[in-house]
Amino acid sequence: MKAFANSEEYDIAVIGAGHAGCEAALAAARMGLKALVLCIDLDSVALMACNPSIGGTSKGHLVREVDALGGEMGLAADGCFIQMRMLNTGKGPAVHSLRAQMDKRRYHERMKAALENEPNITLRQDECARILTENGRVSGVVTTLGAVYACRACVVCSGVYLNSRVHTGEYHRDRGPSGLASATLLSDSLRELGFELRRFKTGTPPRVKGSSLDLDKMQPQFGDEPIPHFSFMTDRLEREQRPCFLTYTNRKTHDIIRENLDRSPMFTGAIHATGTRYCPSIEDKIVRFADKDRHQLFIEPEGETTDEMYVQGMSTSLPRDVQEAMIRTVEGMENCVITRYGYAIEYDCIDPTELTAALMSRRAPGLFFAGQINGSSGYEEAAAQGVYAGINAALYVKGEEPLVIGRSDAYLGVLCDDLTLKGTNEPYRMMTCRAEYRMMLRQDNADLRLTERAYRTGLISSARYDRLMRKKDSIALGKSALERTVPASEALNKLLAERGLSEVRGGTELVTLLKRKGISYLDLMELYDLPDIGGEAREEVEIDALYGGYIKRQEDEIEKLKRLDGQLIPEGIDYFGITNLRTEARQKLSAIRPQSLGQASRISGVSPADIAVLSVFLRRETDRQE
Repeated sequence: MKAFANSEEYDIAVIGAGHAGCEAALAAARMGLKALVLCIDLDSVALMACNPSIGGTSKGHLVREVDALGGEMGLAADGCFIQMRMLNTGKGPAVHSLRAQMDKRRYHERMKAALENEPNITLRQDECARILTENGRVSGVVTTLGAVYACRACVVCSGVYLNSRVHTGEYHRDRGPSGLASATLLSDSLRELGFELRRFKTGTPPRVKGSSLDLDKMQPQFGDEPIPHFSFMTDRLEREQRPCFLTYTNRKTHDIIRENLDRSPMFTGAIHATGTRYCPSIEDKIVRFADKDRHQLFIEPEGETTDEMYVQGMSTSLPRDVQEAMIRTVEGMENCVITRYGYAIEYDCIDPTELTAALMSRRAPGLFFAGQINGSSGYEEAAAQGVYAGINAALYVKGEEPLVIGRSDAYLGVLCDDLTLKGTNEPYRMMTCRAEYRMMLRQDNADLRLTERAYRTGLISSARYDRLMRKKDSIALGKSALERTVPASEALNKLLAERGLSEVRGGTELVTLLKRKGISYLDLMELYDLPDIGGEAREEVEIDALYGGYIKRQEDEIEKLKRLDGQLIPEGIDYFGITNLRTEARQKLSAIRPQSLGQASRISGVSPADIAVLSVFLRRETDRQE
């Protein structure tokens, strides 16, 4: 590592302290490395610039996976929630997802304290202007205040701040979210390193004064009791929860929006960036879904010490007067007072196909990227990439092999595989339908899938590891106890009749009874001498009994995927020299440089026929070398 005159030296520099930056810095520091965190404004650490919530459909899976890897988001959410609610409980366990309303100020304070209390982290308010390299590798960073910091790795977690521009109607300003400053210099440094930058867009709805709403006209949404939790290390949560409220737009709302589309930056051409398809603005919804008479709006409290509430579902960049007119047509919001107007924000990001599976640049070894700079959207996607990039940056500095998490291992693996191999032409949002093996990648088993794999990194405490081993032992004990055969009995058939199930006449295995919908492990405990294995282990045993066939089928599919991923491609292969490969495949394979046949098969523009050609070529090369 090159030493600079009057410079401080660190192992890793983390650019940005949003949800990705916090996790990246904490991961590297807890693995024993000295980490510098540069943040434009320390009041924006872990800022919830958009919705005041953590988790949700598929996103809850990511939070559990961050926790299973030793990250902080799940613990912070458990400490700062004002409502917890499990979504999709009417469907199968593969899509159950926990969502928590946060006290956004407390969450910021909680995460900032985590950084401040980590002895290996130096948190500093300054803007990164340039990334330095020596012999092509990261060697340091330079800030706008003129400081030079030597480092051996850098994780860029710049969020939506790079050359960010905010739009509300005719108002356009170069600034970041929530009125913060934008980062104006780092983009040029990335271009100098050879990155081609793109423009993406996101947005927020208005915030409103809660006391100005007639909440009695809305439908309350309450939290769950008993209260669920994100972190494997959280035992029990007891807290008074605050409700959210559901209301709807109507035709009058839509008419006002349609009449003012010519004043929306989205339709006037003022915005040139690409927005997210799965979280559209209200004006985009009205145009795209013109046949709909109404759209849901969730009114969500922003914290315990503020009267501000977030209008989920009404993201907009319409002018101030239009926002006021349209929101007051909504039932319960007739006298609404807006405290902060909605806005759209566009920003620079990279093409993530420039990165390896470990989120490191192929252009500049030691340079990692995580979060919205990679074209993703959402706090949870950012945090997941952050902990992953932080782990791998630390392993890179230590000279160890990266921790590679594949799409059969975790939602995080699906996220990174999609970004680095397929790329994205719009802000990427994690969804359950993107995961082929979602029955295997449930939120309830994130610790079972990932914690042992992460144990070598040093992020997993002995207390967490021992707790996981006890859970695994309990699951094994429960499954073993269910293998015995029991005779038919009056008590058993009475239970089955109460649940609307047919009676049994002869002997049957307990696990067969557990496969019946409506029969739980606790039910069988009351009838038979079964060990008390605890709630988390019971859940795993019940899911395995009910969905064992589906799980076995996905395990077989994963084995096929692993065989493809196990067929490695030589680093220096000349794709343009392989006859019968289509031109598009040659170009994509040469640009992305997949490490295995499995990765190559998931690249957009590479067909099954191309994979067959490549497979034959690799076999011939192997035979020739032997």
